[in-house]
Parts: sequence; structure tokens; C-alpha cells
Amino acid sequence: MQIVSRELARELARAEEWIPWIFRGIRVLVILGAAWLLTHLARRLLRRLRSYAMRSMDRHGAASEIELEKRAATIMTVLAKLASFIIWIVALVMALNELTFNIQPLLAGLGVAGLALGLGAQALIKDWLGGLLVLLEDQIRIGDAVTINGISGAVEEINLRTTVLRGENGAVHIIANGLITSISNMTREYAYYVFEATLAHSANIDRALEILTQVGVELANDDLFQPLILAPMEVMGVDRLAERGVLVRARIKTVPSKQAQVGRELNRRVNTRWIAEGIPFPPIS
Repeated sequence: MQIVSRELARELARAEEWIPWIFRGIRVLVILGAAWLLTHLARRLLRRLRSYAMRSMDRHGAASEIELEKRAATIMTVLAKLASFIIWIVALVMALNELTFNIQPLLAGLGVAGLALGLGAQALIKDWLGGLLVLLEDQIRIGDAVTINGISGAVEEINLRTTVLRGENGAVHIIANGLITSISNMTREYAYYVFEATLAHSANIDRALEILTQVGVELANDDLFQPLILAPMEVMGVDRLAERGVLVRARIKTVPSKQAQVGRELNRRVNTRWIAEGIPFPPIS
């Protein structure tokens, strides 16, 4: 009986050691679960805020619906990533504290390391500042067709450190925000498709321009393309006389990101009409 009592006492002593760790583990799981829940709640809240912001900007007539959607998507994506980062950092600190880690030296060490990194990571800080300026100044938005530092593509992501473009050939271009020196945005409020063609010197230029004008009117009245065209086509006429032939130019105003679709159909129709009318192109050298 005495032996049984001693064994029971030893088991109870062991239990006093590991039972608190069970409770700590449970609290850690609760903290991580709460972080996961808060992350999803923050995303839902941001989605509602996005809808509210779009309605508010729409009432003030700030821009078209497409522009408002792209701007809201850009800002909310960055805010969602920032909110998730903060929530999980706080959860990690709380979890370490529950596991009896002394986090004060860790935080102090992170502060010193952050100062050292700040002195040596000026490029990273420059990237972050560049990303903030891109967002605050509303220079580009997700879905815009842009050219950054000579690289063209559609904006897929805007982060604090980098901007991600998807090229026409599918290539992904990752550009550090701190290295951005020039941005050309082809989809802000409206876009233009610039038509250029070189005709033979012997061509009837007046007739060619007349056909070009007619095709522009037909395209603007087409049910498929009418919603994409914002203004009648401007036929600029003869741009210059080159050695190979006569260069004619025109341009047509479209909704953002649709200039290529309109331009391809314009090229097809004009080419068909010019060939039918016998408008000659320069000979292939």
C-alpha cells in the first residue's frame, strides 16, 4: 500500500509538470485560431469597405466604374496583406510568450537588428517608399496596361517592395519600386489606338483616307464595338512622305485596355477595303 502511494505521488508530481504545458498548448492553438479568424474577418471587412468606397467615389463622379474597380482592388489588396502581416506577428509574439519564451530580449535584439538593417538596407527602404508613393499618388492600378522602365505588360500585383507585370507573351516581370524611374499608363480613363499604314506613292491617297474614315464610322456603329469606342476616329491624314511610300495616320479613342481589340478589327477592315478598292501598298524590297 505504501508503494502504491509513492507511485501515485510520483505520477501526480509528473502531472504537475506536464499538465500546464497542455494548457499552454491549448492556449497557443486558440491564439493561432483567433489569428486565422481575424485574418478572414479583416478580409471580409475590407471587401465591404471596398464596396462602400466604390459607391462613395461613384456618387462624387470620381471616375468610371472600371477605374473605380481597379483602384479599389489595388488598395484593398495591399491593405489585406498588411493586415494579415500585423495579425500574425502579434499572434506569434503571444504564442511565444505562452510557451514561456522570454521575448523581451528578442524584441530588443530585433530593434538593434532593425537599426543595423535599416542602415544597410537602404535599397529596401527605398523600395517601400516607392511603393507607398505609387499607391498614394494612384499612379497605376491592378489590371492597367503600363510600360515601366521600358518594360510593358499588365499590372498583376502592387506590393510595397515590388510591382509585378505580366507581359503579352506571358512573361512575369518583377520590378523593384525603388528602381522605377518612368511609368507610362495606357489605361487611365481612356486609351487611343494609333493607326499607321504605308501606301505606295502611286496610291490614290484621297480615296484611301475616305475609305479609312468610312471604316471608322462603320466600326463605331457596330453593336459589338460601339460600347468600346468613346469618340469618332480622327483621321490625321498624310503624316510624312518616306522613301518606301506615303505614311497615313489616324487614331481612335477607346475605353481602357480595349484599344488593341478595337485596333485589330480596324486593321482587318481597312486592309480588306483597300485591297478591294485597289489601293496599292509599297512593293516588298
